[in-house]
Amino acid sequence: MFGKTRFPHHRRPQQVRRTLPLALAAILAGICAAPSAKAASNDNNVEWNGLFHDQGPLFDNHVEPTASQSVTLTFRTFKGDVTGVNIKYYDSADSQFHVVAMHWASNDPTGVFDYWQGTIPASGSEKYYRFQVTDGTATAWYNAAGITSSEPSSGDFFIVPGFTTPSWMKNGVMYQIFPDRFYNGNTGNDVSNGQYTYSGCATEKHAWGSSVYANVSGCNTAVFFGGDLAGVDQKLGYIKNTLGANIIYLNPIFLSPSNHKYDTEDYMTVDPAFGSNSTLQTLSADIHSTSNGPKGYLILDGVFNHTGDTHKWFDRYNGWTSITGAYESQSSPYYGYYTFQSWPNTYSAFFGFSSMPKLDYGASGSAVRNAIYGSSTSVVKTYLKPPYSIDGWRLDAAQYLDAGGGNGSDAVNHQIMAELRSAVKSVNANADILGEFWGNAGPWTDNGTEWDGAMNYDGFTQPVSEWITGQDYSGNSASIPVSQFDSWLHGTRANYPTNVQQVMSNFLSSHDITRFGNRAGGDIWKTYLALFFQMTYVGTPTIYYGDEYGMQGGADPDNRRTFDWTVGTSTNSAVALAHKLIAIRNAYPALRTGSFMTLLTDDTHKLYAYGRFDASNRIAVALNNDSTSHSITVPVWQLSMANGSTVTELISGTQYTVQNGAVTLTVNGHYGAILAQ
Repeated sequence: MFGKTRFPHHRRPQQVRRTLPLALAAILAGICAAPSAKAASNDNNVEWNGLFHDQGPLFDNHVEPTASQSVTLTFRTFKGDVTGVNIKYYDSADSQFHVVAMHWASNDPTGVFDYWQGTIPASGSEKYYRFQVTDGTATAWYNAAGITSSEPSSGDFFIVPGFTTPSWMKNGVMYQIFPDRFYNGNTGNDVSNGQYTYSGCATEKHAWGSSVYANVSGCNTAVFFGGDLAGVDQKLGYIKNTLGANIIYLNPIFLSPSNHKYDTEDYMTVDPAFGSNSTLQTLSADIHSTSNGPKGYLILDGVFNHTGDTHKWFDRYNGWTSITGAYESQSSPYYGYYTFQSWPNTYSAFFGFSSMPKLDYGASGSAVRNAIYGSSTSVVKTYLKPPYSIDGWRLDAAQYLDAGGGNGSDAVNHQIMAELRSAVKSVNANADILGEFWGNAGPWTDNGTEWDGAMNYDGFTQPVSEWITGQDYSGNSASIPVSQFDSWLHGTRANYPTNVQQVMSNFLSSHDITRFGNRAGGDIWKTYLALFFQMTYVGTPTIYYGDEYGMQGGADPDNRRTFDWTVGTSTNSAVALAHKLIAIRNAYPALRTGSFMTLLTDDTHKLYAYGRFDASNRIAVALNNDSTSHSITVPVWQLSMANGSTVTELISGTQYTVQNGAVTLTVNGHYGAILAQ
């Protein structure tokens, strides 16, 4: 099988975050303690609030090792507090645990902490490790899930030799566009009223900014506004410069009768309402160009679990005169591309929608596998190669790809995903594979053989929404305190290797859920706060078009309103803040690939502080989720900021001096501060 199912005693629980609160509460109590609590000695008591390790550059010399590179790990304790530290790692090659004794290496610059080091030998096998920390008769265990007094059975750190995720994804900011609703760059390709009818619904052309709901009940997918690829191209200056994003993810653009295009009619043809294949080539070249801003990257939506019923392989309505589709004849060359229970009207479909018949991937080497990704002329490879040269695929409904009409998420699905990864990387080793999964995507990411990352509903979108707006991403009441928010984040980070964490897509909204602005009740200050967190957290910040100015919208299709270009300007306060935060993120690698450390959680005043740091910079982020301003004392001694040193708040430019191991400042309600040195 795949993942750690081979080692059931070691497998991570699906919802690690729910198992952590007691351990994390103990950690946080120590982290938030006053500097005087730092006194340490060999007294048969391990001081938990001095312990730290993650796979940031100060603590792991090879986060993405080759099979020939050993991995030297660094572990932090209070100075003089412990008598020994061991690395205990599980090696999948021999299914055994191994122990490496760490040695004292150095002190931190402030002399508060000891650094211990040990090396795990090089090999090509996947490994998982934890730390055993001893002070005489006392022992503490430390792994990605937290600190415990007894040895954990899950939540270890990963070492996956030979697995790399794209550096441009780690270091970029993504902008997601629903093409019909972003900008109309060519009115000549607009869909007109009654241009065609599909599933009993005639097309409706609505005026920009008007209702997304159809005039005819049940026909919302037939509503068009005229947004297109030329419009995206014409607004690259806004995306790249006014905002500062450099990765563009487009919802489906291929021929389809609907406005959402998730019911593909032909993978090899750009929908005429969006332009042409030549338009796509021009857009891709312009995104990659540096003449209009920083070099950009393009990710397309790959809808490979199902086609539309108008696809030439299926051809339910006899639209393809030169081809006999599976619905038309059991003798069709494409009959085996689908799974019929009773031909022609009963067949496997995505969530039972008859307009989206499910592809049957069959066995390895099947015609469907070759058509989608296996052959040199496959869909996946065609668009990765010139003249399109896209930079990655977002895989829609990726868990469901299967054979025989199955529901996916099984051995066949993992085989398909491994083959797809090989196909993608054979064309462009630096291309990104972004899977859609709404829970713990570890089964597809943790071995380095399938996806690079996933859409982070579980580890970002949901907890951020519940903490800031008091609603889940569907708009239901669901409020959590900051301590639970931090625990949730910690647990979901532990689900993934660090290089996967760094390319997870962190978005406030998507085309499938209510808008963040809607959940925030139209309070733009909550968008400000969310932007602070989004641009300073681990992962790839992903802005669903309009979220940068607090666009509102309910459930689908209301979450797909047209972009308001009177608001999308540098004079808008939220857009200006997003631009500044993105510039700060771009200026400090610590905010992209540095360590993450919780510094403070205050449920009473709704305050949160955390550190991002590497060898060059120490950064503390302070967030206030209350409606009023609060003074917050941030324990920056945890980041080895020395007393008397100066830190600069990057939004205001105000400078502060570290006193008694802390920086005290006032943060406005639903706002943040970024302290850097």
